[in-house]
Amino acid sequence: MKKRDNYLAFGTPNFTDAEIDAVTRVMRSGWVGMGPETLAFETELADYLGAPEVVTVNSCTSALFLALLAEDIGPGDEVIVPSLTWCATANAVLYLGATPVFCDVDSLTMCVTEASVVAKLTPRTKAVIAVHYGGYAVDVEALRQALPAYVAIIEDAAHALGATYPDGRHVGASGNSVCFSFYANKNLSTADGGAIALFDKDKAERLRSLRMSGMSSNAWSRYTNPSSSVMQGLTELGYKMNYTDLQAAIGRVQLKRMDEMAAARQQVAEHYQYRLAEKGLAIEFQSKVFNAGHARHLLVCRIDQEYTGEHRDALFLKLRAQNIGVSIHYRPLHIQPLYCKDVVITLPNTDYLADCIMTLPISAQMTLDDVDYVVDNLADLIMKCREAI
Repeated sequence: MKKRDNYLAFGTPNFTDAEIDAVTRVMRSGWVGMGPETLAFETELADYLGAPEVVTVNSCTSALFLALLAEDIGPGDEVIVPSLTWCATANAVLYLGATPVFCDVDSLTMCVTEASVVAKLTPRTKAVIAVHYGGYAVDVEALRQALPAYVAIIEDAAHALGATYPDGRHVGASGNSVCFSFYANKNLSTADGGAIALFDKDKAERLRSLRMSGMSSNAWSRYTNPSSSVMQGLTELGYKMNYTDLQAAIGRVQLKRMDEMAAARQQVAEHYQYRLAEKGLAIEFQSKVFNAGHARHLLVCRIDQEYTGEHRDALFLKLRAQNIGVSIHYRPLHIQPLYCKDVVITLPNTDYLADCIMTLPISAQMTLDDVDYVVDNLADLIMKCREAI
């Protein structure tokens, strides 16, 4: 099969002239830092999510850090985290001197369950980070019922903007601190950045201060009110984690296009489903990835060596050689030396998934021809592997 000329990344942003025009407008305004665009984006995102408060920050990692800090997480505390996640989820815990405790996930949804979390509870447990892996929304209401009231739930929704909970509300409307990412490959991209959605106004105001070095006012408010003081009695150690108007200008346009981009992802996912069936390939995907409630940030499948005739890693390299940007989300954290130097942890479902999951390219930028190229190559490779057995 002829190799395509350009590399098909597993996820690419979908930008139009509208995003470019928005950035140009902000650049010409003379104000590119955190200001009116950021405030407008926070308001519009809050309306979209159904959350009264949204605080933008410079990354989802910062969002997770601040959400944990707001729960007074610190040394001696444990935070339960799924092992099948990006390292930032656990790193945010370590930054505060607390200990990440890794739990298993369901083999179908690839997310935490009430049972997998409860199994890791100890008297030192102070929070749980529920990761909406791939764009599948964890039932956080059921999780809340299974946990002691003193254990906070923080949601890592880096993959899940646009996803809905089982009751139909957008992820972000739970009342927990819900952390989003706007990194380059996310469903809504502003190149980088993040946000925290929450219901507690006082907590939101504290987070707004913490993201700006602990100051009670930001640069825009001081600029528009020249009589305000630069330093207004710092009382708490803050951080430099603010968002910018350049990013917010992109985000405001992307937010207006969410339905359009979600429909494009749905079309790509359904075409994968159709073409794989047409090829007679019984490839299993993460639960509900083809349904409307899934954000379809990642299209994660399981490669069963007994079925395909070749191990996942071999197929991975062969697809990469054809300029297909398959990926692996993720190498589990509980086997990484940084987190578990001297302890062997067994998480049966996570260990199983680690050996067979592979992410196929999906984005609102992809064409159906791109999908055809991926499926045709995958089918061709599997056929050759089976013939070689």
